[in-house]
Amino acid sequence: MDKRGEDIFTKEQRFHDQWAATIDVEGIKVQDYFEACTAPENRFILAKLGDVQGKRLLDLGCGAGENSVYFAKKGADCLAADYSPGMVKVAIDLATANGVEITGKTVNAMALDLPDDSFDIVYASNLLHHLPDPQLAIKEMYRVLRPGGKACFWDPLKHNPVINVYRRMATSVRTEDETPLDINIVKFIRSQFSEVQYDTFWIASLWIFLQFYLIEKVNPNDERYWKKIIIEQARLAPTYNSLEKVDGILKHLPFMKRMAWNLAVVATK
Repeated sequence: MDKRGEDIFTKEQRFHDQWAATIDVEGIKVQDYFEACTAPENRFILAKLGDVQGKRLLDLGCGAGENSVYFAKKGADCLAADYSPGMVKVAIDLATANGVEITGKTVNAMALDLPDDSFDIVYASNLLHHLPDPQLAIKEMYRVLRPGGKACFWDPLKHNPVINVYRRMATSVRTEDETPLDINIVKFIRSQFSEVQYDTFWIASLWIFLQFYLIEKVNPNDERYWKKIIIEQARLAPTYNSLEKVDGILKHLPFMKRMAWNLAVVATK
């Protein structure tokens, strides 16, 4: 890895260790991160994954562990892995608070210290845009999957001007080296995997972000908007559900999928 890559990893680790120290696991409602109306990326992934009972699952870039805990509750054998030791600890604590067992490991997603063909599922949320080389991480996901296994991940795209304005404002709740994905990464994923399904989410529904800022006067450096949409999903449901229908129409127009906030992928080895 070059010096630039080392610097990025050091900064990302420090940022996420500091964030981990502030997290109260008792306040995390795990189910909402996958089943709330405002979690369309994970609802898409769940619909493609099916039953995870007894499956070996790598939660790559596990963060606070919501993903590992959710899948462990569904019967998966989960390894929570992150470059931040602080986040791995939070994930273990969250599992304990929810009465399930997971294992934890500190890893570099671009060079996994894990054997080939060892997982049925690799799940990664909001990971790739933190890495100097997302394609290398995708190759590592492929390597550690068993034949027929699935890589499931979602990340922000770089194309929408509204989200790019938000990124420039929300400097305290994100790292400076984050690089949202180009939608053309789907072509690379298709070159690696035998089957790829994807969709994009949040176009018209980005109005909710504008609502937070323009109407509710929520400083984007005081609250993480992408957490707020989950925490307050019950309040936001009427607005979001209406706008999601508009998004469904917009995505059929040429070049509109790229204008979404997030891309979600389910790829089969």
